[in-house]
Amino acid sequence: MIVGVPTETKNGETRVALTPAGVHALVERGHTVVVQSGAGLGSAIEDEDLVLAGARLGTAAEAWAADLVLKVKEPQPEEFALLRDNALFTFLHLAANPALADALRAAGTTALSYDTVQLEDGSLPLLTPMSEVAGRLSVLVGAYHLLSAQGGRGVLLPGVPGVPGAAVTVLGAGVAGSNAIAQAVGMGAEVTAIDLSVPRLRALDDHYRGRVRTVASTAHAVEEAVLGSDLVIGAVLVPGRPAPKVVSHALVAAMPRGSVLVDIAIDQGGCFEDSHATTHADPVFEVDGSLLYCVANMPAAVGATATRALTNMSLPYILRLADGVDQAAAADPALERGVNVRDGRIVHPAVAEALGA
Repeated sequence: MIVGVPTETKNGETRVALTPAGVHALVERGHTVVVQSGAGLGSAIEDEDLVLAGARLGTAAEAWAADLVLKVKEPQPEEFALLRDNALFTFLHLAANPALADALRAAGTTALSYDTVQLEDGSLPLLTPMSEVAGRLSVLVGAYHLLSAQGGRGVLLPGVPGVPGAAVTVLGAGVAGSNAIAQAVGMGAEVTAIDLSVPRLRALDDHYRGRVRTVASTAHAVEEAVLGSDLVIGAVLVPGRPAPKVVSHALVAAMPRGSVLVDIAIDQGGCFEDSHATTHADPVFEVDGSLLYCVANMPAAVGATATRALTNMSLPYILRLADGVDQAAAADPALERGVNVRDGRIVHPAVAEALGA
């Protein structure tokens, strides 16, 4: 099979879908790998490293013409003309992107999404490493935008002796939320975790021994915690569906001036009412005195780390797909759940429901 790796075109995207180790593994199995020249530079991977591993450098058109195309982020509108009746493996987030869904259907692409590959226990093995990165990064960018020079409240996240640290509320205690909690605790913030799952909250309570305030999610609990926060991390995710809106405009308007909200769920439409996707070049916008950070590809801020974290998990699936896409999906229920579009139809139930398809 010919495997293609185009350069990412989303604003500020630095990741690449395959490392030299992945190229070597595919070539060793007899596959041909075509990588667009320069695709790995944002992740500190030189063209020469990929060539030494066995890749052939090519153009964007050559990479997109492969039997199996590997990307990190969803095709951008300017790439829709390159779609065809081959296979595409990437983060799609189709529930929040009907235009891309239509383009994939029209092209006859068999489109698999990292974020809906799901194991029997409900875990998302390919979303997990990016959620880990985004969760930890959310606290770092939140702390930065709390600085006075960035328009924030002028609160130092860890505080100093005699002055408490920032009050941080994390909405959702899944993978991203748990990593945000760990980062915030490690930096010395005063942390509140809110989640629907009491067993998950109990696990956090056991782990942190009282260092994290755990609260069962209700509208009143969210309101109370958000109003008392310097930094709010939104980490609410429903696989394959748009993120629920858990923080209203009125609630943001009532927060202290200079508060910061970071929406990790923005790829799925965001979990704050005022959220809209931003870029690394222009990451925040103001809503009634508060700052919202809604960058839709947060892990790209640390491309070298994020690429390696993603490909550690994606490579076993890529190797199986390269041996035959339909056979691989049929043999692995987790991979079959990753199929969003096939034969011009939306085939993932949650995505189909979200798009009314």
